[in-house]
Amino acid sequence: MRLDKFLKVSRLIKRRTVAKEACDGGRVSLNGRAAKAGSEVKSGDIMEIRFGNRLGRYEILEIAETVKKEQAAALYRVLLEDEETKRERE
Repeated sequence: MRLDKFLKVSRLIKRRTVAKEACDGGRVSLNGRAAKAGSEVKSGDIMEIRFGNRLGRYEILEIAETVKKEQAAALYRVLLEDEETKRERE
């Protein structure tokens, strides 16, 4: 699955266009490397998202084409997240 689509499906980023802009702007890395929107993600990948001073690091647990809002958080595991990012996600 494409990285921008995973970000939207998992609801880490609410809209795919915003996810694409974040990826192409160099604010998302996958396994320690800068990632483009079209990068393929798989279970076990470590993803880092940076928005300004906020930073989140997540492990991808599962890939799914669609999920309900309540199940979206089961697609990833939070490895590191600052307080502001945590509040926004809730």
